[in-house]
Amino acid sequence: MSLLLAAAPAQADGEDAGAVAAFLRQAMATARFEQVLDLAPPGSPQARTLSQEVDKEARTPADHARLFASAADPEPIVQQPQLDVTVLELDRYGKPVSSGTVLMSPQHPQGIVVPVDRDFHTTQVRWRQWDDSGWYANQGKGTIDIVPGRENAPIDFMSPYPASVLKLMVAFGVLRLADQGELGLDDTYAYEPTVVSPLCGGPTSNTVRAYLDAAITSSANSAACALVKLLHDRGAVDGLNQTFQDLGLETMQLKNTNPANGGRWSNPVTMSSLDTAKLLALVNGVPGKAWTAPDGTPVTSAVLSPASRQVFKRLLAEQGFNDMLSTTNRCGAGYPAPGLPQQVAERWVAADGTVTVAGNKYGRDVRHCNQQAQVTFAHKTGWVGNSGADAGIVRSLPGKAGRHYIVVALTNLGTQYVDADRPAAEPGVLPVLYTEKLAQLGAAIDRYETTRYARLSKR
Repeated sequence: MSLLLAAAPAQADGEDAGAVAAFLRQAMATARFEQVLDLAPPGSPQARTLSQEVDKEARTPADHARLFASAADPEPIVQQPQLDVTVLELDRYGKPVSSGTVLMSPQHPQGIVVPVDRDFHTTQVRWRQWDDSGWYANQGKGTIDIVPGRENAPIDFMSPYPASVLKLMVAFGVLRLADQGELGLDDTYAYEPTVVSPLCGGPTSNTVRAYLDAAITSSANSAACALVKLLHDRGAVDGLNQTFQDLGLETMQLKNTNPANGGRWSNPVTMSSLDTAKLLALVNGVPGKAWTAPDGTPVTSAVLSPASRQVFKRLLAEQGFNDMLSTTNRCGAGYPAPGLPQQVAERWVAADGTVTVAGNKYGRDVRHCNQQAQVTFAHKTGWVGNSGADAGIVRSLPGKAGRHYIVVALTNLGTQYVDADRPAAEPGVLPVLYTEKLAQLGAAIDRYETTRYARLSKR
């Protein structure tokens, strides 16, 4: 780790380049992610069932609960979990000033810092596509390269499947089409799959705006499928993937989805935490040049119009599933631990203070936590059995201690992995989907960023 830190080129805050990464590595090691238990250990019927899934996100929380309810006693995870975490610090205007990215895997059980250059870019990682069975069989080593030409990179890492965080790429692609005049957000789109999949469901009709809202704020897979099919209908998927390459976000690839229905979300869909954080920085708004593209041209927030960025940010701010890096939906519960001290969007808070999202009930009165909240967290979560992901923009609420940063965590710690002391789910309440160690990491990151913001904002 020390050699990589020393090799990391200075970023905008050159006087302490590497400080964020050093903190993040320590926080991740302290979390002891290797202590989680596996509900579908290798060779179990649950593992065989999960390995046969094509559409990774077709299972609902209730489906997972039923699958894992028949499991024998959970076993300790067989090796160090796979985590890819980035913190991208922003000044008061939204300009990236420093970052830290840490990868954790069986090869790097204490975490390894990713060196980045002044463009917050790295060539030092050989990114590999996620392989469900290969993570167990090959000690977390992937076999399919995401980015070509990295055979000699010093770090070899299999990138966790991003789960529903992939909907960030979908929304970006749709809003780009709107900016290009190819569609209007209030246009009606008739989703008519020629092949119906369990993930996507049958035909629907709605406005593009309504599909975007459902896909982001309540993570509706059917709405996201409609938008993916819309991109295919317009011949825009290859162009979207090329746009990510042109922007220097080379690990972001919406590949192998099914033009017939917008489904087939599987391992060829890839994102790294660093590239995801950079995309969110553009959405958030960067004054002037954000970084330099591979062809030498400046990348700016003009990749989306101000109107589209505003739509995107509003949708992220109204995310309903606040239960991974932040856990405010479960306000006051003994478990899971508190995460980022986030305010829940009022649209999800009922008269009794409880939160229900797409029929998923959390059963806790969040009004006290909303009153005590320190930040907004405009984000997108995702989960499947072997993926837990969260990516968003954190900003302090008026009158609270300042902080402004982006945090992205992509992990293989989905619903398949639990804490030893996780209590039984309450009847009628959505089970806890993630290990609470992720919330504890979110809280630690926020405390750290609060101490740094005053100095960073003076630059």
